[in-house]
Amino acid sequence: MAIIPESELILNPNGSIYHLNLLPEHISDTIITVGDPDRVARVSQYFDEIEIKVAKREFITHTGYYKGKRLTVISTGMGTDNIDILMNELDALVNIDFVSREPNGEKIKLSIVRVGTSGSLQETVPLGSHLVSRCAVGLDSLMEFYPLEQTDEEQSITGALQQELGLSFRPYCVNGSQRLAKKVAYDMIPGNTLTCPGFYAPQGRVLRAGLRNSDLLQTYHDFRLNDFRFTNFEMETAGYYGMGRLLGHEVLSLNAMVANRITQTFAENADDVVDDLIVKVLERI
Repeated sequence: MAIIPESELILNPNGSIYHLNLLPEHISDTIITVGDPDRVARVSQYFDEIEIKVAKREFITHTGYYKGKRLTVISTGMGTDNIDILMNELDALVNIDFVSREPNGEKIKLSIVRVGTSGSLQETVPLGSHLVSRCAVGLDSLMEFYPLEQTDEEQSITGALQQELGLSFRPYCVNGSQRLAKKVAYDMIPGNTLTCPGFYAPQGRVLRAGLRNSDLLQTYHDFRLNDFRFTNFEMETAGYYGMGRLLGHEVLSLNAMVANRITQTFAENADDVVDDLIVKVLERI
């Protein structure tokens, strides 16, 4: 196997992976991810024991035990650019030998569950509900740089969406882990998630910069291909699913629905909705 150069697999002086600042023994094979660094402690407060706390930039990691099971919770910050870093470095921690700089012969498959917030694109997805992303479509360009293979159905969705939005590039579409969905999300609303490359204009928000497409939000709401429609949008899920497929990990995105963009409402008890989802995931994972 080819040795990975120092410029490609960058390690800190203590031997930890560059951005996450973690050593292989610092993580479990079951990982909960959150966007907000402050939310890490909201998860690990339920642990019986916290074994490791590591912090660097927006990446905060706690590893410990919940009812005897070793778990890791890590924050990612916002956007698929951060997910690109997170997924590659988590994979390196379990599937590359940092001494020889060679990929391990036997690959480890991680189970990664995102616990995040999201906005609804349909009146029928209520505030305060929990939604599992069966499939995610990325409007970002991350997968333009990876050899992602997609099914004919996935390509038909992205082709239709590209035409509908008048994009110069083709979006990407990837399904989440069915195994994890059956285990932790069996009673949640099943949905199709649109991952946007920003919080304002890409999600149809207008402050002072304006919008090129004033009907963007309505277009997201109205998009249909057979029985496919978008239920919600956020900023990371498609990146997770794309990288999960490329690297061979089980990945699932769960969404606390705190806003409905169609009815222009926001959950008064948003923190409670998130905390309920955290506890649910811990009990089931």
